[in-house]
Amino acid sequence: MLDLKRIRTHFDVLAADLANRGVEAEILQDLKALDEERRSLLVQTETAKAKRNTASAAIAQAKRQKEDPAQAIADMQKLAGDIKKLDHQLAEIEEKLQSILSGLPNIPAKDVPVGTDESENVEIRRWGQPKDFTFDIKAHWDIGEKLDILDWERGSKVTGSRFLFYKGLGAQLERAVYNFMLDEHAKEGYTEVIPPYMVNHESMFGTGQYPKFKEDTFELADTDYVLIPTAEVPLTNYYRNEILDGKELPIYFTAMSPSFRSEAGSAGRDTRGLIRLHQFHKVEMVKFSKPENSYDELEKMTSNAENILKKLELPYRVIVLCTGDMGFSAAKTYDLEVWLPAQNTYREISSCSNTEDFQARRAQIRYRDEADGKVKLLHTLNGSGLAVGRTVAAILENYQNEDGSVTIPEVLRPYMGGREKICEKP
Repeated sequence: MLDLKRIRTHFDVLAADLANRGVEAEILQDLKALDEERRSLLVQTETAKAKRNTASAAIAQAKRQKEDPAQAIADMQKLAGDIKKLDHQLAEIEEKLQSILSGLPNIPAKDVPVGTDESENVEIRRWGQPKDFTFDIKAHWDIGEKLDILDWERGSKVTGSRFLFYKGLGAQLERAVYNFMLDEHAKEGYTEVIPPYMVNHESMFGTGQYPKFKEDTFELADTDYVLIPTAEVPLTNYYRNEILDGKELPIYFTAMSPSFRSEAGSAGRDTRGLIRLHQFHKVEMVKFSKPENSYDELEKMTSNAENILKKLELPYRVIVLCTGDMGFSAAKTYDLEVWLPAQNTYREISSCSNTEDFQARRAQIRYRDEADGKVKLLHTLNGSGLAVGRTVAAILENYQNEDGSVTIPEVLRPYMGGREKICEKP
């Protein structure tokens, strides 16, 4: 959430920044007007309360001097009514202010490119060379079905569209991928966590999913529980409403979890395969950092995600998202896109973002700075390290062979009992 005082003080500058994120000028003008009305009412309330205190003192004085306090009592009753009315008005305005503030996206960092959509994202580097195949390449869904390791038909029967069964060596490959990722992140200093797979509404608000993106989630009816859309939510909220010791920062967490997404608004997109499912595994990285170090931590986090792709020898590119394509809570985001030969394009496999103090303000995650003893908002960062299903899709397509088999990347073989290939059953 944005700081109202900062908006008030730098209104024109922030209005321009938010316009680049698609926020209409009228919304900010409404916010400004409500803030001004609120501040005026606060002055009136404080004045009325001061008068009430004077009236109360006058009643006491009249009683001590055995005088008639009727007029002072009448004055205090009128002031009490005025204060009640002002408090009611303040509560209504406060609710409207918070509603607008909670729906405003983060301010983009100064070096984020301005743009309206993904076509204006900026590629900053590539790694690896896409393989030249000498045979007709297959899509990962066809490879998975042919090898009898991915079963969409029965997933759809048992649950519905965009669900599947991993089977046999497919399940083992998925498990190998996320165990490899977790082991790599542990080497990089991340503490592995197994989080709850359900969180409450306050946690969803803390990371910015609620209230704006409720339709993208799966809520449990008649409860306060929501199936997590990403492990970012429980990991970031781990320290909600806490004050950390600045000497402990930075703190790194990593977790593998299922992610549940309704994919609202994605009808007709990626209806086949592992790219866009309602349930999928993802390895997440979350960091808590002092503000002055958070952009160095973003570069390290992005490098941590790239390390996975390099060791799997999967070609990829890194792009920086423009203002119109960034996530709601992000101040700056790098996307990693892996090469999928059957689609002849790069597809997102990780997003690494610095949210600065946006989530920390919503979730009230603070630290006591050892330099001056003051309590301050820290910065939170999150990134996929990586989306597991999309990694499996990339392996199946990039490592496919003419005979229908799939070579297992060398770094995954220890996790699969030394097996080198997944072959069709005779």
